[in-house]
Amino acid sequence: MSLEQVKKFFEDKGRNVIELEQSSATVELAAKALNVAPERIAKTLAFTLDEGVVLIATAGDMKIDNAKYRNYFHTKAKMLSADDVFLATGHKIGGVCPFALPQPKPKVYLDISLKRFESVFPACGSANSAIELSPNELFNFSDALEWIDVCRSKTA
Repeated sequence: MSLEQVKKFFEDKGRNVIELEQSSATVELAAKALNVAPERIAKTLAFTLDEGVVLIATAGDMKIDNAKYRNYFHTKAKMLSADDVFLATGHKIGGVCPFALPQPKPKVYLDISLKRFESVFPACGSANSAIELSPNELFNFSDALEWIDVCRSKTA
């Protein structure tokens, strides 16, 4: 149902979701399926805070920097379990995205690592879907609260 909700969300905005024949459940699989560099995959991570769930979308070549996260959110980074991710977002792991979210809606943030690209590819509610968006479109369509700097390169 999640993919259908996201498709409807974008259909109402005159945009089309890409449905893939193969899995795009990981950054590597999505990059291969879409024939793009892995860093252009916008992965959405879910964390729990005392005040609720936050989603952070980041470039595919980045990972959460615990010190930066702690400095921004004033707490240790705690990712949600797969079951809790589904309850909070309506999307299963591999298709988590900041679109068509249930109420109460998790707070959405975008990491500045996404700003490097003309376009990025977030998932769309299933393990075989995506959409190409500019970073500004991703910000607007996800109702993100702000751009934050909580990541570092996986190779650093």
